[in-house]
Amino acid sequence: MCSREARSILAAAPTPTSAAKLTRRRLQSLLKQAGRVRGIQAEAERLYEVFKRDYLHQLPQVEAALGHQTSALLRQLNTACDNAAQLEEAVTRAFEEHPDSAVIRSFPGLAALTGARVLAEIGDDRTRFATAGSLKAYSGSAPVTRASGKSCKVMNRKVKNQRLAAVGYVWAFNSLTRSPGARAHYDRRRAAGDRHVAAQRNLFNRFMGMLFHCLQNGHIYDEAVAFPLASAGLRATAA
Repeated sequence: MCSREARSILAAAPTPTSAAKLTRRRLQSLLKQAGRVRGIQAEAERLYEVFKRDYLHQLPQVEAALGHQTSALLRQLNTACDNAAQLEEAVTRAFEEHPDSAVIRSFPGLAALTGARVLAEIGDDRTRFATAGSLKAYSGSAPVTRASGKSCKVMNRKVKNQRLAAVGYVWAFNSLTRSPGARAHYDRRRAAGDRHVAAQRNLFNRFMGMLFHCLQNGHIYDEAVAFPLASAGLRATAA
């Protein structure tokens, strides 16, 4: 519903009856107005077939009333989306002006908004975290060992910065398609028996250690240094 295409079509046809009257040409025009540049004809054909199906209809007056309500809610949604876009622009601009942004953005899987979240949560005071382990504990990526008598359990950390932990999973997930080393590390953890979430958390934990080092020393992320075994394997394959 937050996509420009869906909102554009819904504004033109807020009821099933009005949607069924949309022609293929009109649908293509609406998709273009929403900013779509590829697959316009195929998407218009798909929507045309969907809107022609006989379902979701109400009595004419009831359907018209629901259409007015839909249009009112859509105006609110458009305002919210515009405000979110403006906030994203402001956050991106402020983040890129910060001296730490180049280091943070150099990591695979971090974009402007996720990078800004990381910076906002850890701050730019280099003395705030004495060691990489402190930062890992703060982010919740480092596990906790519970020992009592003869029992010893390794568990994920419950007390943590929830916002930083949340962006950590997005960071780790996005890095899987942008970093061969991150992908290889994740696959090794999965092969060792970790579930998807645990493997992502382990990868996030490793990234936090790298980030601490890079921020402390002013270094840009280097794939060959971060994951030397994966980088060596890629070089051997290319040779």
